[in-house]
Amino acid sequence: MKEATKPAQPEKPEEEDGSSRKSGTGPESWQQQIVDTGSVTTKTRRGNLHCLTIIGQIEGHMTASTATKTTKYEHVMPLLAALEQSDEVDGVLFLLNTVGGDIEAGLGIAELIAGMSKPTASLVLGGSHSIGLPLAVAAKRSFAVPSAAMTIHPVRMSGTVIAAPQTYHYFERLQDRIVDFVTRNSRIEQDRFLSLMLKTGEMAADVGSVVYGEEAVRLGLIDQVGTLSDALDWLYGQVQTR
Repeated sequence: MKEATKPAQPEKPEEEDGSSRKSGTGPESWQQQIVDTGSVTTKTRRGNLHCLTIIGQIEGHMTASTATKTTKYEHVMPLLAALEQSDEVDGVLFLLNTVGGDIEAGLGIAELIAGMSKPTASLVLGGSHSIGLPLAVAAKRSFAVPSAAMTIHPVRMSGTVIAAPQTYHYFERLQDRIVDFVTRNSRIEQDRFLSLMLKTGEMAADVGSVVYGEEAVRLGLIDQVGTLSDALDWLYGQVQTR
């Protein structure tokens, strides 16, 4: 007796078996990357770029309030190391809108960005205040939209401080590190940057200065006033000439 043949089973659609998600190229994959890490890698014929956001408060050794938007240094540091080594990433775009935060964490992230060999560009949107300024100038090319604001002020800390000469000497040395980093990674002169940092009369409850996009370019802090498309065009140009 002839054995009956079983009807062929229909193939599962690509989205059911997860193959489109595994590829990491579809819109759903991008959305999941953004939810998980606040960053996303896009692959085009012009090159593969990773976009990383640095927003809210730079969180360091102390956990910030759950009501505060934060950028966690323990997440960003290994990610930067991985991006530098990845064969699938040609350049990195940093989108900044930060109030500042932990000085050592922010400066550590900035040093990592400055040490990357791949093309990097930063774009200041909204603001890049306090320790956010070293993060803005750390990339190989820095951009700021005209409405972007950057607050420059001396090192200060909240909470209990030991009132001893050594404490103030530590603050001074920490401030020197920030000044040195900013002036090494931008075109502003050290004396000019210090004068902005110690300026009085501009801010009601603090010492320092607030500068905006075009002014930051004139001062030599930021390389160029520009938008997202300007930053992307520069990055793709660098990728194609490597």
